[in-house]
Amino acid sequence: MLYKTCFCKGYSQRHYQISCYLKDSFFLPERATAASLRVSWILAKKKRPFTDSETVKDCMLAVVDEVINDDKIKTSVASAIKNVPLSDTSNIRRVEILAADVYETLLGDLMKADNMSIAVDESTDKTDTAQLCIYVRFFDSKCFREELLCLLPLEGHTTGDIVFGKISIFFKDNGLDMMHVCMLVTDGAPSMTGKVNGLAARWSTVAPQLISLHCIVHQAVLCAKLSGALKTTMDNVMAFIRSTSSLQHRLFCMLLSEMSAEHHDLLLPNDVRWLSKGKALERFCGLREEIITFLRSSKQKKAETHLSRILDDNFMADACFLSDIFKHLNDLNLALQGRDKTAIDLVEQMCTFPVKLDLFATDLSIGRMLHFPPPRKCISSPAQITDVMTDFIARLKMNFAGRLDGLVLPTEVAVFVRDPFTVAIEGDLSARAKQVVPSIDEGKFTLELVDMRSSVTMAQELCTNGPTMFWTNVNVHHNSRCSLTDRTLHQCLRIALTTYEPKVTALVQNKKCHFSH
Repeated sequence: MLYKTCFCKGYSQRHYQISCYLKDSFFLPERATAASLRVSWILAKKKRPFTDSETVKDCMLAVVDEVINDDKIKTSVASAIKNVPLSDTSNIRRVEILAADVYETLLGDLMKADNMSIAVDESTDKTDTAQLCIYVRFFDSKCFREELLCLLPLEGHTTGDIVFGKISIFFKDNGLDMMHVCMLVTDGAPSMTGKVNGLAARWSTVAPQLISLHCIVHQAVLCAKLSGALKTTMDNVMAFIRSTSSLQHRLFCMLLSEMSAEHHDLLLPNDVRWLSKGKALERFCGLREEIITFLRSSKQKKAETHLSRILDDNFMADACFLSDIFKHLNDLNLALQGRDKTAIDLVEQMCTFPVKLDLFATDLSIGRMLHFPPPRKCISSPAQITDVMTDFIARLKMNFAGRLDGLVLPTEVAVFVRDPFTVAIEGDLSARAKQVVPSIDEGKFTLELVDMRSSVTMAQELCTNGPTMFWTNVNVHHNSRCSLTDRTLHQCLRIALTTYEPKVTALVQNKKCHFSH
């Protein structure tokens, strides 16, 4: 009897061990695939090359080898890591799966949205392929979404007709309605803004209610075009930065290191990167003394010419002036960028900058230079404040005034968006709102405003979460009441920029799991 009991007990334990082993063996491929999906997601979000996945596996194995002391556990964990498919080809496939998953979610939300705004920009990549980047902003019944809609390669010409045709095909293939696009934002290229064959004009034939705008960030950059003496100063600074040979560049960097300079190199500007001019000028002015030391020791023919310029206080005053102005412009540019910006935010920033320009002009006219500390070091008397500086400020203000024409929103509407509880209902708010949004029902708008302003919860919501989340919740309450290939580039950008999260568990369950290397 005792023998029989021991036999049954041993059999049960063995059976349990075998069951656990079979269970682990069954789920191990799924876990390995889920792990590879998560690694691929992180690498794609960080914009890393596909081959980095193999490096990640090597790093994980090295960590296990150093951290875990128990040999049995170490062998088990290392074996599990080795079974995770993290080759570069596996990473490519995982990125395709993840991008398709978040894209499917995006399309599902877009099909439910009544309205959406589109931003279109065309740029050429390093393979000379024109890439049409389309961003979409919409309300998904919970919050505002800003997502990369698509990246369309344009192999040939990039005229307005061709761009419109490409977008039309994309909308049709994905079941989206072009009539739901209420606003289109583009740059100022003729292919986008042409009155007859531009993208905006062609789209308006399909969606007559469409409002088209020139990108505010792009307009701010266009306001700062240089000309005359200041352009010459800028060109001379850029000429020095670009003139050094590889040897001279190495020697200059060595000198900066030996002198314990604040920076270890100059910055090379790029017209495509709008912030680069200001950064390059700031670095150049900050390293003036080190540059003078280097040029005095240099035996190159151009060194004497560059040295004479940098020793000239008038030249450096202009260069430092440009550095300060571009710093203010860069600050404006950055303030206009980013997610969750409302039209009110952008217009306020654009309207505030001309006021700052008035302040700068007054500062220059009285010679105090409070807002231009670097030029103040090069200017010994107010007489050195040249007409070039004051003229540039005046022209900059004039350019902003021209660009702002048509961007100004009624004050009542701006205040209403910021704090609807402070605006008088009896005034002409509804009429002002209808000027901005012609489709609005003034009567319904006024009644809903009365209901909203009677809610203490809504007032607390505004104080706690700010205007964007406040208006989101207003809508929720209202509803409850009633080298890469073009394809791979598209997928990598989608993952890097999206706010959606992939459904990893569902993806693992819906695909066949195989081990890879």
